[in-house]
Amino acid sequence: MEPVAPRSFPPVEAGTLLAVVTLVGVGAGALIGWVAGSFATGLIIGAVVGLPAGVYVVYRRYRHYFS
Repeated sequence: MEPVAPRSFPPVEAGTLLAVVTLVGVGAGALIGWVAGSFATGLIIGAVVGLPAGVYVVYRRYRHYFS
């Protein structure tokens, strides 16, 4: 019986995961900013928090491909 070949890195899945987590962070920041009275500030803070969160989630999900 032959060993199973390792699966190649799925860039589309990683990019989609990055986009979704980033957009959730931006959306949450915008919603909190809107409730607090400053939509634009919430949008910016959401982006500043959401992008690193997205990178972290992608790294954690696909960490075995990076080592």
